[in-house]
Amino acid sequence: MKMIRVSAFLLMLSFLFVLAGCIDNPSNQAAGDGGTESESEAPETAEGEEVVNIGYSGPLSGPAAYYGERTLNGLKLAVKEINNNGGFDVDGQTYKLNLVSLDDKYLPNETAANAKRLLQENDTPIIFTPHSGGVKAMQVFNEQQDKFLIGAYTSEPAVTEAGNKLTVRIPPSYDGYIEPFTSYEMEHFGKKIAALPTSSQYGKDWTETLMPYWKEQGGEVVYNSSIDFSKDTDFFTLVTNALKKNPDVLFIGGPSEPTAKVADQARQLGFEGGFIVMDQAKLDEMKTVTGDLKTFNGAVGVTPLIYSDYPGTEEFIKKYKEEYGEEPGSEAGYNYVAMYAFMEAMKAAGTVEDPEAIRAHVQDGLDAIPEEKQVYTIKKVTDEGGLITGLRIVAVEDGEIVSIDVEQ
Repeated sequence: MKMIRVSAFLLMLSFLFVLAGCIDNPSNQAAGDGGTESESEAPETAEGEEVVNIGYSGPLSGPAAYYGERTLNGLKLAVKEINNNGGFDVDGQTYKLNLVSLDDKYLPNETAANAKRLLQENDTPIIFTPHSGGVKAMQVFNEQQDKFLIGAYTSEPAVTEAGNKLTVRIPPSYDGYIEPFTSYEMEHFGKKIAALPTSSQYGKDWTETLMPYWKEQGGEVVYNSSIDFSKDTDFFTLVTNALKKNPDVLFIGGPSEPTAKVADQARQLGFEGGFIVMDQAKLDEMKTVTGDLKTFNGAVGVTPLIYSDYPGTEEFIKKYKEEYGEEPGSEAGYNYVAMYAFMEAMKAAGTVEDPEAIRAHVQDGLDAIPEEKQVYTIKKVTDEGGLITGLRIVAVEDGEIVSIDVEQ
């Protein structure tokens, strides 16, 4: 009997230890507590050198993980180069960068939680995110007591139209694509369009801009829906419903991989029209899903980085391939340049801590980027915080990427 009591006691004790381990295990945190920190190494510093933490919150798991990782890779490459070159000096003090990244699973509420965690634990003057929902979630509080600058990798014009003085929109605004995309598709395929973009806030914003303009040009919207790529993996029913309306053009977009699968499904179901591909998806990345570009004949989209010819593009592509074993997308290129711009802005502002001063010197930062680092040539930041790059678009014709002239 005594042995049974001892055994029961030990069993209960073991259970309590396991329970305590579950409670304390960070992997069991609630969703609102922020994402898990990705692998990143703090820089080696010499005596007298200091470290500036830079934050990143983006999708590092789930359907958009590939997009989030490539965005992060651009930042990582810039940080690695800056640190390997001895860091940078601000008023006689040498600094190196430490990039702290958290997974937000493409969920705005997670982005907000991550940002608060980055501020509390890492005191980050700048936090990057690659989706408009995340930007808008951080804009609720980034100008308050614990101020920070948002590096917004989204072409959503609303993020700079909101009047937030501590937001820098990195890529061109997508509203510049609406007219040339519409003109190309109407001229080549017709005026009936069906919409099947991502159901994210970004997809909704794109749709709310494109569909009215399409109608203004004499077009007809025959089907208007969206796809939740975090839940839907078989697009047969969704695409079938759209094609029942006999569209000439499909409006698709979101992360490149699922967007390519939507287009491929449409072709398998007999669709012979064109595609408007919203700028988050990249045609060269979509090609990796289907093996060639023929599936996307008639598609119009943004120019892939590997087809660009800015002063630093060729060298960047080479370095990126050596580091990551694949060709870079524009999300990597733009964030690489943005990191250099913010570093130079810190130097010009004379501070690594004051986000308002850093924002005030972003133009100085852009002007100071060496030509060999100009993966994209960004000549100006607007008063609202939008970086200005020349508009370049392409189409797929006969299985090849062709450039389309656009009036600037």
